[in-house]
Amino acid sequence: MTRMISMHEFLAARSMPAEIPKMFTGLRRRQQDPDEWDRTIVAFQSPYVLKDLCLDQSQAQAEDTTRVSRQEFKVRIATTEDRRKSASLLIEKMYSWRGYEADALNRDPNRITLVAHQENKVAGTVTLGLDSPKGMMVDELYKAEIDALRVRGRRIAELTKLAVDESNASKSVLAALFHIAFIYAFHIHKYTDFVIEVNPRHERFYKRMLGFSRIGAERMCPRVGAPAVLLHLDLDYIDQKITELGGVLPPPPGEKSLYPYGFSKQDELGIAHRLLGESRAGEA
Repeated sequence: MTRMISMHEFLAARSMPAEIPKMFTGLRRRQQDPDEWDRTIVAFQSPYVLKDLCLDQSQAQAEDTTRVSRQEFKVRIATTEDRRKSASLLIEKMYSWRGYEADALNRDPNRITLVAHQENKVAGTVTLGLDSPKGMMVDELYKAEIDALRVRGRRIAELTKLAVDESNASKSVLAALFHIAFIYAFHIHKYTDFVIEVNPRHERFYKRMLGFSRIGAERMCPRVGAPAVLLHLDLDYIDQKITELGGVLPPPPGEKSLYPYGFSKQDELGIAHRLLGESRAGEA
C-alpha cells in the first residue's frame, strides 16, 4: 500500500537538492497519471489550496468531493504547438475585445509561456522573456530605459502576452501565473527585475496590485496598435511581499494587492526546488 507523504515531509525532502532527481524519478513511476509530473508545474484550487503532487491521487480526489465550491486549475508550460495555439487564441480573444492587435506565440529559447488550464479550457497565459544578447521585445520602444538598468548590472526579464479569461477566478489565476513567472525568473534563472509594457489605462492596476512603478513615458506600441508605458518592478520586492502576504486569505484588512492570492512562501520554495531538481535531472 502506498504511504501518504505529507506536505511537511515533501518540503523537507526538497531541502536536499542532491536527492531530488532520484526521489522524483521514483515518485513519477508511482503516479497513475503522468500528466501531473511530466506536464504540470502546479495544480491549485481557488480559493487557494495548493495540491501536493506527491499525494496519492485517489486521496486527492476524495478530498475534492468536500470542496465543491473550489475551482481547480493547472499551470503548464506551452511546450507544444497545440498549447501555444490555445494560448494565442485566448490572447487574441482578450486583446481584440479591447481593440488591441496580437501576434501568435512562437517558439523561442529565451521565452517561457505559462498557461493556466481549468480542465481542458485555457484560463490564462503569460510569457516570461529573459534578456539575452538578442535583446527583448521591450527594446523596440524602450531600449534606452532598459540599457540604463543593464549598465547597473541588473538582469532584466519582461512579461508579455498576459491574458486571463475573466469568466474564471481571475485573481487566483493571474496571481498563480505571475508567481510561477517570478519563480522561473528569480529562483531558476537568477534575474533581478521585471519590466512590462501596459496600456496607460491599466497602469494604476499594476501599481496598486503588484507594486510596479513607471520608468518609461507613453509611446505608441506598433505590436498591439495602442499606447504603452513602461513599468518596472524589483524582484526582491516581490520576494518580500510573498514572504509577508503569500497565501494569506482572506487578505488582511485594507490589503488590496494581488499577493495574498499567490502561493505561500513555503509552497513557493517547494515548487522552486522541484523545478530545479527536474532541470538538473534533465541536464544529467
